[in-house]
Amino acid sequence: QVQLVESGGGLVQPGGSLRLSCAASASMISIYVMGWYRQAPGKQRDLVAAITSGGSTNYADSVKGRFTISRDNAKNTVYLQMNSLKPEDTAVYYCNARGVLLTTKGDFGSWGQGTQVTVSS
Repeated sequence: QVQLVESGGGLVQPGGSLRLSCAASASMISIYVMGWYRQAPGKQRDLVAAITSGGSTNYADSVKGRFTISRDNAKNTVYLQMNSLKPEDTAVYYCNARGVLLTTKGDFGSWGQGTQVTVSS
């Protein structure tokens, strides 16, 4: 199966920046869409941003203008640049990828293990 490995979370002061990375470990895959979701304590997991293989992006209204999603298709890696962070951005951030296994032609959908982002002074 396809494993996603995340990095880049941590503690940052309000107004600060963080960059999250997520790499798919498998080869022989074609990823249609990669995205970031977040889940705060007691709340549901919500989409933050997503990007297709062609570069089309989608953002939650709450992060538009502050977060930027990008991807390196050759490395099967997605990034989330987070600027002007607010305390309400505090959550566990999860990477997600959906695509097809080129060996079996079967679809896959995978989640990363999650990385904590805490925005606090």
